[in-house]
Amino acid sequence: MTNIFDQITARAPVEQALEDNETQAAEQEVTLDPTRTAQRLREALQALLSDGLLEQAHKPNLYRTAMHELPQLNALLEPLDLQARVDDVRGLVFLRVWRDEQATVEEDWSHPLVRRQRLTLEQSVLLAFLRQLFVRHEQEAGLGDSNAWVAVDELVALMSGVMGDSGSESKEKSRLLTLLNQLKAHGVVTDPDSHGRVQIRPLIAHLANPETLEALLQQLLEHTSDVENREEQA
Repeated sequence: MTNIFDQITARAPVEQALEDNETQAAEQEVTLDPTRTAQRLREALQALLSDGLLEQAHKPNLYRTAMHELPQLNALLEPLDLQARVDDVRGLVFLRVWRDEQATVEEDWSHPLVRRQRLTLEQSVLLAFLRQLFVRHEQEAGLGDSNAWVAVDELVALMSGVMGDSGSESKEKSRLLTLLNQLKAHGVVTDPDSHGRVQIRPLIAHLANPETLEALLQQLLEHTSDVENREEQA
């Protein structure tokens, strides 16, 4: 009867055997048709184009391939004006639109394969709160720890000043859940679990960077000024 120590020590040979099989399969494919991109690299590229990112926690094999063959991956992406960026601390490979950062500003870009989606004020504020909570979690648990969870009720309280007081807790929570569902499409949160919590995904560290948060601050100042002007006129 094997114990836990036997199981742990047996993992390395098994994982090595799987990697050897993948390598042999890739070599055989290249031998059959040397003009074809290796299968593993094709799969990593296709997944990256489909989802926009590869997370080590969810797709470890494709993530490992993208990390090991990053120059080849970016060579395939270059004609599309896309590039793969790596955050090995958080276990991420994600797509970005290639642009000359010295010649253009953040808002001045377009791409025929990428649809730009502007966030509403409420979405932007919620994103900023989530980013703040994620940074706090990494400060406490360590950089790269992905177990950043937050209760939906806590987010409702944080967003009360932006969403306004409807007088109904259920309506405010429903509105917050709608916002979370919209942000989920951007890869920054998960669906709520059975305990009423959402997980903040590591991609938020790059989506809500200091530049975008500065733009959000300017937007909030303009919004506050408009509200004050309307109140004075009333």
